[in-house]
Amino acid sequence: MSAIAEAAPAKLNLYLHVVGRRDDGYHELDSLVAFADVADRVTVQPGVARIALRGVDLPPVGPRLAISGPFGPALMGENPAQNLVIRAAYALAARLGRKADAMIALEKILPIASGIGGGSADAAATLRALARLWGVPVTDQRLYEVAASLGADVPVCVAGRSCYFGGVGEVLEEAPALPETFAVLVNPGVPVPTPAVFKARKGTFSAPARFTVAPADAAALAALLRERRNDLTEPALTVAPVIATVLAALDGTDGCLLARLSGSGATCFGFYADAERAAAAARSIQAAQPRWWVKAARLLPTPADAPPLPKGLTAPSTVTTAPAPPVPFPDTGGWGVG
Repeated sequence: MSAIAEAAPAKLNLYLHVVGRRDDGYHELDSLVAFADVADRVTVQPGVARIALRGVDLPPVGPRLAISGPFGPALMGENPAQNLVIRAAYALAARLGRKADAMIALEKILPIASGIGGGSADAAATLRALARLWGVPVTDQRLYEVAASLGADVPVCVAGRSCYFGGVGEVLEEAPALPETFAVLVNPGVPVPTPAVFKARKGTFSAPARFTVAPADAAALAALLRERRNDLTEPALTVAPVIATVLAALDGTDGCLLARLSGSGATCFGFYADAERAAAAARSIQAAQPRWWVKAARLLPTPADAPPLPKGLTAPSTVTTAPAPPVPFPDTGGWGVG
């Protein structure tokens, strides 16, 4: 079988309300999620089931991962056994009762720890690609069950389309169709760990704020979102004060309809009615801040033939969370920057 590629698009929390906290410490959320056409890329192909070395038949080497792209080097200092792509491959293979034999290539375009679901999107793309490689329908509930065990953002990234996100990530529900909307994504180059942001959060919880009427255009969408907020903005500012500078830069561009933090940050986005204004805003911000990551983008529409969203997923817990791969980590000959 030839190589199979899947895009891992940037996830944007158009609004994000923290609505409660469970006894186990997980926070319950209400969010409208959309995806932009800026993406990492995951490519998979069959791996070696067994390998012979000096006449000895060794056990399977497991998935092997090669990394390229502008943010690839940032992953090299991490323990590969904690990488969500590798964990996704092991967890799906275990759920399917098969060997995790695959060669995986990750082109890392999105910033690390940036609030746009980069690692989660990569894991989701890995699950979709391996499902195709291993002959499993991408609508199979097991993909979502594995996704929920990997992290809060992974199930919605497997869906890969705009929808409401609830619980601690395991509840996905249909959202009204979103209008054609253009965006500028800006990250100041400061990683923001999600646990640190939730730890800094104070105050009461918010109420869910879902709407049912499809906004007519980008301006109407922005108006609806201005009635909502990202509850993690204030705590994220205590972790990375530069976020305020990013929001001000977006808000100061011509035609910006809304400037908002995505997830726990530090990536922020601005919405625009047309591609020309978004492109001009991106050029202006990049010229003023050449060290920032700045991308003009478009929100991805939901395909007309999109499959139904999954139901009945189990929320992550110490019982359901997918463990790290076995230690010592298997052969890592494919681990590197391509």
